[in-house]
Amino acid sequence: MKLKDFVAETLNEIVDGVLVAQAHYKEKGGSVNSPDLQFRADQGLQLWDGVTGQPAHNIEFDVAVTTTEGTETKGGVGVFVGPIGLGSQGKSDASNTSCSRIKFSVPVFLPKG
Repeated sequence: MKLKDFVAETLNEIVDGVLVAQAHYKEKGGSVNSPDLQFRADQGLQLWDGVTGQPAHNIEFDVAVTTTEGTETKGGVGVFVGPIGLGSQGKSDASNTSCSRIKFSVPVFLPKG
């Protein structure tokens, strides 16, 4: 996979995940990546909701994505988050493996109450 394709697909997946989370949080009375985000310099550049004054919780993600291509298999793809791993691999005599790390954060306002 070319780097530009990897970057595009990664960003697409992050945006799709944020959209799903926004719909869920809206039902629960919170918000994800609110349009009312503001920085407050007096609070060490903390993110706040400009309307309610509620502080944001910055949820950080650190994801490792691995790909494997081998001579006996069509390859495999896996996503590993902390101790949890999802993916598939096949046996191969000769293989090429690459691992990429993706770090990003999403500001979240938790539901009140």
